[in-house]
Amino acid sequence: MTNDFDLDMMRTQLATLKSKLEQQEIVNDRLMRQSMRKNVSSINTRNLILCILSLLMIPYCYWIFVKMCNFSIYFWVFTALFNVACIVYTFYNTKDIINPQLTKDSMVEVHRKVARAKKLNAQWLYVGIPFIVVWLSWLVYEIYKQGGQELLEVFMWPCIAGAVIGGVFGIKVFFKTQRQYQEIMEQGAE
Repeated sequence: MTNDFDLDMMRTQLATLKSKLEQQEIVNDRLMRQSMRKNVSSINTRNLILCILSLLMIPYCYWIFVKMCNFSIYFWVFTALFNVACIVYTFYNTKDIINPQLTKDSMVEVHRKVARAKKLNAQWLYVGIPFIVVWLSWLVYEIYKQGGQELLEVFMWPCIAGAVIGGVFGIKVFFKTQRQYQEIMEQGAE
């Protein structure tokens, strides 16, 4: 009789333990998905802001480069096309993670989509860095063409400062985005 009682007691304790573990898994899954939503939302907001800025830079660059500084229209077209390319690539890169239902998908699917977005984000550097080098070189040429050595010397330090500040900002945004992608993937793997 004591063995039956002990066995029933152990079964009750085991059932209680299973129930607590299931509740813990549900809470952990909810917290993990909430954290993932926060990271995805942050990435999507940052990308939307960058796309809006890129779009606004098209007419602004026309006004500054063509109207104010008399740079060639080709320089502005090159700049505008790159801004459009940035917008298109950003939307292409984030088309899977911009979906609000992403965090409701299976963890395997979330991991796959985020890994793809992380990889495409990293691959953008292969386009962006060479573009910046060409663009800055062309900018120096346009400045030199407008005012010779004297104007180039006046604009040299502001151009260098702008390139450094833009580079630091770009690197900071890149690494923050990559870190957030990694956090989402790690949460999905847990």
